[in-house]
Amino acid sequence: MAFETVLASEQIYEGRLINLRVDQVRTARGVESVREIVQHPGAVAIVPVDDQQRVLLVRQYRHAVRAELVEVPAGLLNPGEDPLTAAQRELREETGLRAGQIDRLGGVYTTPGFSTEFIHLYLARQFTPDPLALDDDEAIDVLTVPLPQALAWVRDGTLQDSKTVCALLLAQAYLSG
Repeated sequence: MAFETVLASEQIYEGRLINLRVDQVRTARGVESVREIVQHPGAVAIVPVDDQQRVLLVRQYRHAVRAELVEVPAGLLNPGEDPLTAAQRELREETGLRAGQIDRLGGVYTTPGFSTEFIHLYLARQFTPDPLALDDDEAIDVLTVPLPQALAWVRDGTLQDSKTVCALLLAQAYLSG
């Protein structure tokens, strides 16, 4: 495995959501280079599947891509927050439901070429109503879709959010046995 040696590191931006760091590195081949790193607190994403094999998805506007996307419920980890606790909180905020059962599906680095973001993926089932207020800057529509339809949307490109695609495919594999 080829590693890089950090020669210098500078934090050039600290924001509400992300920080930006620039590292001067020496590659395993001895070449000096610059790496721009988006530091992210991490996140959770949840595939809520009800007793009728329907999945709850959320539609929301994503300013970075200037489009409405359909996604699984998801959100940021608070500092020091356990991912399972965050998954339950985000599910309640975005769907108004508490899960009686949550199973870990795994996790993914979203863009490891320049970001530290890691998303913990969960499957949620056995719901009871237990809403929490949405964050002030969120406007979300909840969609209830048969799981086979959501998976068809993965295949035909209707769903373009990477965490949603990964989470749905992992949920399908988990549920299949």
